[in-house]
Amino acid sequence: MREVEVIGFKRANLGKSESNKLRAEGNVPGVLYGGDEQVHFYAPAIQFRPVLYTPEACFIKLNIEGTEYRAIVQETQWHPVSEALLHVDLLQLFTGKPIKMNIPVKATGNAIGVKNGGTLIVKNPRLAVKALPKDMPEVIEIDVTNLRIGKAIKVGELPTENFEFLTSPIVTVVNVAIPRALRGKTAEELEAAEAEAEGEEGGEEAAAE
Repeated sequence: MREVEVIGFKRANLGKSESNKLRAEGNVPGVLYGGDEQVHFYAPAIQFRPVLYTPEACFIKLNIEGTEYRAIVQETQWHPVSEALLHVDLLQLFTGKPIKMNIPVKATGNAIGVKNGGTLIVKNPRLAVKALPKDMPEVIEIDVTNLRIGKAIKVGELPTENFEFLTSPIVTVVNVAIPRALRGKTAEELEAAEAEAEGEEGGEEAAAE
């Protein structure tokens, strides 16, 4: 799992005026939960860019005045107009304690259905996963090579290794949408149309040779 270092400082005052002052100076107030006690801190907002402004999942190495913690983002608060980060809640990680994270999905391969005119749609770009920190995947890769028009891959069909999906197994993750010209066709008719498209493609390749 990718790890991003955030260097923060302890907060002496927890009032609203102090929080606003920190934000005006380009900092973000935050709280670290999960340990023996809550740790109130602040850190420059720019340090959270590689954590929050990316689809990739990551752990955080939080350094507060020399004391280091491993954590993940639990919750964030944003300004409704400027969309500036206002507050961040972090959850402390421990070696033998499982955690829950939303992990991004990555489709790999060139789907047969797309070659034959369909459109690949990632319906759920993130899936809820539970695992020990050492087993948490950075991304869920899904091979869509054999996915045909009108077909889908559901959560329950995905392999797992030392982790479990919390998202329902019947939820569709990725599918190949039926092109407009083939809508209303039966499954048999779709298969026939794909077989015809594959035959034409094979003939073109042979002619090119």
